[in-house]
Amino acid sequence: MLKQNPNVKARMAGVFYLFTFLTGGVAAFSGKLIVHDDAAATAASILAHQPLYWLGFAAYLMVVACYIAVTALFYELFKPVNRSVSLVAAFFSLAGCAIQAAICVFLVAPLVLLRGAQYLSVFKMEQLRALAYMCFELYGQGFDICFVFFGFYCLLIGYLIFKSNLLPRTLGVLMALAGLGWLTFLVPPFAHSLDPYIRAPGVLGELSLTLWLLVKGVNVDRSHSHKEEQV
Repeated sequence: MLKQNPNVKARMAGVFYLFTFLTGGVAAFSGKLIVHDDAAATAASILAHQPLYWLGFAAYLMVVACYIAVTALFYELFKPVNRSVSLVAAFFSLAGCAIQAAICVFLVAPLVLLRGAQYLSVFKMEQLRALAYMCFELYGQGFDICFVFFGFYCLLIGYLIFKSNLLPRTLGVLMALAGLGWLTFLVPPFAHSLDPYIRAPGVLGELSLTLWLLVKGVNVDRSHSHKEEQV
C-alpha cells in the first residue's frame, strides 16, 4: 500500500516532520537550564532540575529519529523525480543526523561530571563545573556543523520539489531559501551574528512544507507521471 500511494508517504513524512518540531520545542525548553557564560549557575540549575534535563535529552534523540524517518520517506517520494539527487540529499541528511546523535554524548557528560563520583574527587568543584559547561559549548559547535549538512539537504529537497510539481513550487523556493539560511553556518560566527533572523527562512520553509504535507499531501497524478517517465 505504501508503495502504491504517494500520499501515504507524504502524510507520514508530514507527521514525522511535525514530531520533529514538537520534540525540538521540548529540547529547546530544557535548554533554558543552561545559564550563558555562568558554569556555576548552569551546574546548579541542571542538578536542581534533572528530570527536565533528561526529558530534554530524550527529546533531542527523538528529533534525530523523526528526521531520519522524514529522510527515508522523502527519498522514496522524490526518487521517481531524480533518483541521484534524492539519494545525495538523503546522504546529506543522514550525515547531519549521525553527527547530531553523536554529539548527544556531550549532553550526558555534564551530569557525569557534576554528580561527584569518587573517582572525580581529584578535581576541584570549579574545574568540574567548567568542564561540564565546556561540554555544552562543544555540543553547540557540533550542532553548527549539523546545520551545514541540513542546509544542503533542504536546498536539494527544494530543487526536487520545484522540478517535480508534486507540491507547489513556492514550497520548493521556500525550502531552497531555508537551505541557504542553514548554509550560513559554514561560517558559524557570521551565522550567529544573524541569529535569530537567520532561522526564520528555515522555520518558514520546513514548517510550511510540513503543514502542506499534512493537509494536502502531494499531486498523485504528477507522481504517477514521473514513474512512467522513468520506466
